Amino acid sequence: VNQNTATYVAYCFADVEGFSKFGKYTGNGSANGPMVNCGFLPAFVMVKAVSTGNGWNIVDTKRDTYNPVSAQLAANGADAEASGVAMDLLSSGFKIRDTSAGFNTNTNSYIYMAFAENPFGGADTAPATAR
Repeated sequence: VNQNTATYVAYCFADVEGFSKFGKYTGNGSANGPMVNCGFLPAFVMVKAVSTGNGWNIVDTKRDTYNPVSAQLAANGADAEASGVAMDLLSSGFKIRDTSAGFNTNTNSYIYMAFAENPFGGADTAPATAR
């Protein structure tokens, strides 16, 4: 950062209740991993280990329509879609079901972004449904 004549791009996000959630969690290294409360059923979740060289891992409800979601994309690479149990997408957030370095090693910090399946679900739109 701050190299002379270099061009940088910053993507800045903020929580929007019922639409998006950004935060962090600490891994426990167990297939019964952390539960992250988003307040909605996520349609898209992207996770990155803070202290390791692992990439940005994406799971979503369009390629996997039931739990556990296992189809994963690498946002920062040209890798083909991978599979393996990663997480459950639930009516109030997501639960990690993976022990890999990309999602859940013991004591590692992870950052995430999640976007709702039914944004702003309520009286005027279909409510979030459990999976």
